[in-house]
Amino acid sequence: MIDIKTMTILIVDDMKSMRLTLRKMLRNLEIGKELLFADNGKSGLNVMKNYSCDLLIVDWSMPGMNGSRMLANVRRDKDMRDIPVIMVTAENERDIVADVAEYEVEGYLLKPLTLAALDSKIKSVVEAVNHPEKAKLHLLEARACEEAGNIQGAIDETKSALRLKPNASRILRKLGLLYLQTQNAEMGEKCLQKAVAVNRQDTISRNHLAKLYINRRAFKQAARVYMEILSFSTRYFDSAVQLGEMLLINEFRNEARTLFLRILSKSRFNRILRERIIDICLDNQEYEFVAEIVTDAIKENPSNLDLLYKAGTVYLETGDQEKAMECFVKVDNKRRGDINTKFQIARIHIKNKRIILADDYLNRILRIDPSNKEALEMRRQI
Repeated sequence: MIDIKTMTILIVDDMKSMRLTLRKMLRNLEIGKELLFADNGKSGLNVMKNYSCDLLIVDWSMPGMNGSRMLANVRRDKDMRDIPVIMVTAENERDIVADVAEYEVEGYLLKPLTLAALDSKIKSVVEAVNHPEKAKLHLLEARACEEAGNIQGAIDETKSALRLKPNASRILRKLGLLYLQTQNAEMGEKCLQKAVAVNRQDTISRNHLAKLYINRRAFKQAARVYMEILSFSTRYFDSAVQLGEMLLINEFRNEARTLFLRILSKSRFNRILRERIIDICLDNQEYEFVAEIVTDAIKENPSNLDLLYKAGTVYLETGDQEKAMECFVKVDNKRRGDINTKFQIARIHIKNKRIILADDYLNRILRIDPSNKEALEMRRQI
């Protein structure tokens, strides 16, 4: 049992002013006897190795290890995983709701905090820990069964919890994952689908569904699920990009294009993601689709030589030799020893019967690599 007045509370927040504010508020409320502090997730975990904590109050957004990553570590540790957590954030965003769902956070508070909100939240969380619902007890027993290798026992206990809370998406998801462990994919899929049906924002269940479809090579179904996920969360961009690549490889090109456009839109054209998508499209000959994406990327970052070379390749493949030449010449002016770029320029000159100019670039290649077979052969042919 946790005693409100004598419990130990760990406060994790990168802002000293916020740590001091929480300390003052808790003293005024006469909540907690020992208050511990950390300025990021990593230091918070170190504190927990040396102290027994009854409650964590964790800021969601911190430099270094943020609250989400700290909680992931806490929930993986058998000694710490049942400590109740209140997540504090200045942002009312869907991704925070997803974190709460994934790491089973007991509650969250929005800044600026008020005494009444803090008091109410802590008391409700502690009450839930001291007097857990029957469904919670069944889920704890299910966890023990699963860890002991008794999957059927875990299924039975989870079903008991579900009978008490039939519309709890988290319980439905857990039951679905247990069925998948027994290779009962049909029941696993049904449970995950119901979890999504009762909670439209359950991106975690959707992600498991998408993985199930990918394993079945039902790529179009997986794409539809990820389109839904991206409407609710920004946490699954990497998985969505990987699926987009699979779609292209398996010739579901329209679905891949639609998915990539959704990723680019929702990621606010994150440069790293955009360049990954460009590379994937180039590898899979999606030149027409990626042309506009490359053009926009160049406008934002005109000094990126790798991007300029890729743009030249795209323009060349889509028939715009003038733009291709412009890109390759810019790269060549900065990378004098880049043989590949010189070959591209030479090929364009040859195609347009500018033999003297082509020969000039082939000579430049041979000055760098006198025995280059391709350059020697091209010279013989012209």
